Order: sequence, then structure tokens, then C-alpha cells
Amino acid sequence: MMKTIQNRNIMRKKRSLRIRSKLKRSRSIRLVVHRTSRHIYAQIISENNFSILAHASTLDKSVRNQLKYTGNKKSSKIIGKIIAQRALKKGIKKVSFDRSGFKYHGRIQSLANSARKFGLQF
Repeated sequence: MMKTIQNRNIMRKKRSLRIRSKLKRSRSIRLVVHRTSRHIYAQIISENNFSILAHASTLDKSVRNQLKYTGNKKSSKIIGKIIAQRALKKGIKKVSFDRSGFKYHGRIQSLANSARKFGLQF
């Protein structure tokens, strides 16, 4: 059991490094997503990787009050909506999607689709 978890984490980190190296070469604004079993986090990071332009997570009080459980697709759709609204408010429309090595499936996919639906382009 422990060996499969270690392999899964190693493979995710390899995917993450491969994706990030390509995105850093493109020098574009990135939408970075991270997930745990209980929460999901999204940040928009500038092209020089020095500053966070917008962020949203299930730890925000406004989101926590809306949801009973924060580790599901419903919560990731809400985070996608919030991050898109905050980005558009700052004038950011086009971003590159950095999924941090997580497979484009489930909560990551629903966050991306929700962000697209509310105006982000990637």
C-alpha cells in the first residue's frame, strides 16, 4: 500500500516538472491548481513567477459557508467561478493552465470547465 502511494506521488511530481518547464518557457500568466483530499486551491501567477495576481480556495470564508463538504466537484466548480471572476476584475482574460501534475479528471476538470465558462481563456 505504502509503495503505491509513493509511486503515485513520484509520478505526479514528474508530470508537474514536465508541465511547469513548458509553461515557464512560454512566459505566460498561469492558473495553478492544487488539490488535497479536503480542499482545492487556485492561484493566478504572473509571467515572471514573482507575484500572485489572484487566488481562491475552499478555505475562504465565503466558500466555506456555502458548502457542507469542500473536497468534491461542486466545490471545485465554485472555486473555478470565483477565480475567473477575480481574474477578470484585474483584467486577466488569457492564462495557461498548470494542473500541478494532477490528471485532468474529476475536480481538476470541473474547476477548469467552470473557469472557462465564466470567462477565462486557456
